Amino acid sequence: MASVSQRQVQKLLQKLSPQQIQMIKLLELPALQLEQRIKQEIEENPVLEEEATEEQEEQQPKEVSVDEYFAEDDTPRYKYQINNFSKDDDRRPVYISEGQSFQENLIQQLGYKRLTPHQEKLAEYLIGSLDDDGYLRRDLVSVADDLAFTQGIEVSVGELEEVLRIIQQLEPAGVGARTLQECLLLQLNAKPLPARIQQLARKLLTQYFDEFTKKHYDKLMTRLGVNADEFREVVEEILRLSPKPGNLYTEGRNEMQPYVVPDFILDYQNGVFDLSLNASNIPDIKINRRYMDMIREMVNDDQGKQTSGKGKEAIQFVKSKIDSAKWFISAIKQRQDTLMRTMQAILNYQRDYFVEGDPTKLRPMILKDIADATSLDVSTISRVVNSKYVQTHFGILPLKQLFSEAMQTDSGEEVSSYEIKQLLQECVDKEDKHKPLTDEVLMDILNSKGYHIARRTVAKYREMLGIPVARLRKEI
Repeated sequence: MASVSQRQVQKLLQKLSPQQIQMIKLLELPALQLEQRIKQEIEENPVLEEEATEEQEEQQPKEVSVDEYFAEDDTPRYKYQINNFSKDDDRRPVYISEGQSFQENLIQQLGYKRLTPHQEKLAEYLIGSLDDDGYLRRDLVSVADDLAFTQGIEVSVGELEEVLRIIQQLEPAGVGARTLQECLLLQLNAKPLPARIQQLARKLLTQYFDEFTKKHYDKLMTRLGVNADEFREVVEEILRLSPKPGNLYTEGRNEMQPYVVPDFILDYQNGVFDLSLNASNIPDIKINRRYMDMIREMVNDDQGKQTSGKGKEAIQFVKSKIDSAKWFISAIKQRQDTLMRTMQAILNYQRDYFVEGDPTKLRPMILKDIADATSLDVSTISRVVNSKYVQTHFGILPLKQLFSEAMQTDSGEEVSSYEIKQLLQECVDKEDKHKPLTDEVLMDILNSKGYHIARRTVAKYREMLGIPVARLRKEI
């Protein structure tokens, strides 16, 4: 009989503090959302205020028992190395038209649904968790845990499931799906089809999905009890559905285009680069002097006296608000420093590319390259790069576009995966849509051009380009 024993195991677990989580969230925000986040903090914390004019030199506070809360040099200003403008400056255009985001459009549609305030919060959080292609790839248990940990909202998986079903009623059809099968079924349910075709297509996707993806057509015709013509009609309707409904939102939109605010301004004149953060719309904030005077008076009044319970609570309340304000200002400064540090490293790495914007000059570069150059974590670089833009003299670019893996050609030359993706896109654009190229054929074409690339890598790049698999590109 096996023996049962007990033993102690010591494990080192790292748990992020609420402030660390907030710092991470600040780092991820692009310029436009940062402006909104700062204004939100000003509304929630009365100690913070927006500066309307240049700050006058202020006298140092009196020596009191809480003097550390009044030290002005302890409250860092965060507008260093930032592109500012005076009233007399000609403002350069710093916007590009990109269109209402996928998530913003979905949230707008929620306004037509009858939701409780609690359901609205859950729906907005779920929408924020969707991938760009419209899928929810996080399980609802994890979403519930995140809501409890980051926002203090206790919610059951059943409640989330109910709200998700509401999201799945939004446009484009298929949004909020967790699998390809669910995505296609959602679109099928929303599509007006003859009853017979609708019934067969639904049966095919629910009961024989694996066989359908493996193209066991003869077996499927037998199980469905249909002839070749009827089966072809059913398959054609399914192939017209989109495997990535989120991508449909970005196609062909020309109107109602809001602005994207670049996070960085990169000027290039006479062979010299000038990099700065674009903070033309970011409020400059400071601690409201009135609250510092208030707490000083409260402390001075209570010196030598027995402070009452209410007095201590009042002092502690103001202290906590000042602490929070000082931390927030410091976090903004840290965010700006991290962004500048990262962008400067990218500029150094891709200097030749930034001179003219020639894609052939774009060097292979991964997140680790910039992490090594800045001594920051790869996860930090990823958060900085995501959803950030840089304005250059040849256009406004998403930072993610500058990253690519290194590949070697037959001649031993190291090229960027960006170049391979371009070739892959060209192959798909020129293919016969009645006989679309499979990943294996695409691999053979690229190999024949001197690019040694595996089929799984072709599939990965195809997914990154938003190109469906061959069977879903087929036109009958």
